[in-house]
Amino acid sequence: MKVSIVGGTGFVGGYIVDKLCSEGHEVRVLTRPGSEHKVAAGATSVRGDVGDEGALRACLEGADAAIYNIGILREDPANGITFDALQRRGAERTIALAEELGVGRFLLMSANGVDEAETRYQTTKLAAEERVKTSSLAWTIFRPSVIFGDPRGRMEFCTQLKSDLINSPLPAPLFFAGLSPLEAGTFRMAPVHVEDVAAAFAAVLTRDDSIGQTYELCGPEALTWKEILKRIAAATGTSKLMLPAPVMLIAPIAGLLERFSWFPVTRDQLRMLVSGNTCTDDGLLRLGITPTWFDQTNLGYLRAQ
Repeated sequence: MKVSIVGGTGFVGGYIVDKLCSEGHEVRVLTRPGSEHKVAAGATSVRGDVGDEGALRACLEGADAAIYNIGILREDPANGITFDALQRRGAERTIALAEELGVGRFLLMSANGVDEAETRYQTTKLAAEERVKTSSLAWTIFRPSVIFGDPRGRMEFCTQLKSDLINSPLPAPLFFAGLSPLEAGTFRMAPVHVEDVAAAFAAVLTRDDSIGQTYELCGPEALTWKEILKRIAAATGTSKLMLPAPVMLIAPIAGLLERFSWFPVTRDQLRMLVSGNTCTDDGLLRLGITPTWFDQTNLGYLRAQ
């Protein structure tokens, strides 16, 4: 199958491309100038970005399936990196061209929890979902929880926590949204392994029963924030002091400093974090994929980070 992917050079995209190539698909990746070295072996690079309609058209032309996998965690408006530009308008442009060019299948990477629509990250992801649902394409949507795995030089959830929190000389923050510190670090997330996410994308390409479906992708455990930090620390052979951190005090500071890239978290990221990130639907089970455990063995890559 000829598969075109927009967002195939980042952390998750690289694994998706690897999986598709290993299964014999012919893969083309839309690639920003200067990122050619990030394209996985076996895939073809199409030079351009999602704002370049000509390059996007060249990437999608003749494809049997298209994947839109662009997502950002933080905006940089000065360089044109915004949720609206990349997660909404870029997706809408790709969907429209896929319809025009007769691409049959369309797989959209969304995110778990977007129905809350409380942040720009969530509203733009949700807008992309709504656009593909009203298209003529045979669509499938994925909503993963936080994704972990060997970053291979990219940004990744656990590597970033290790760098920002575990390696810091300061106590790790146990965030809580209310007034009681007894709730500190008790919100839950279900980390899903990047290879399981890639396997889900590959699996639906040959399954007609996945058309028109949304799959939530979570790991086998819903862990508290405190448990996640403890496991990351243990995987690197250390322990970490943790202290309650009230979001009501931190959020205003984040609101003032989030425009600086050196500040580790934005106000919206804090809001989404303490809301938790678990699944109500076991998408991996529905696809016959056995989830990978969030344990010291599968976090072993952190020792090299």
